[in-house]
Amino acid sequence: MFLKKTPGPRTAVLPDGTILTLADLPPAETRWVARRKAIVVAAVQHGLLMREDAIERYGLTGEEFDAWTRAFARHGRNALKITQLQKFRQL
Repeated sequence: MFLKKTPGPRTAVLPDGTILTLADLPPAETRWVARRKAIVVAAVQHGLLMREDAIERYGLTGEEFDAWTRAFARHGRNALKITQLQKFRQL
């Protein structure tokens, strides 16, 4: 797949050893599942995508993206599942 030149890194090595590239990001019009949310959060955390670019590209609010980031950092990918929202929500 051809990727146009972008500022910043083009790949990132995640803690589990997998390589994340811009081509791995979900399409802008996507059905959100925990795996896709985790990919976007990891891309921002590892510098592949700027937070503001992710918010604009996916039509998210800053608050929504920050909630994904907090949930992923505290509890991992399972916390991003809609069915697990009540279990991992902070009181």
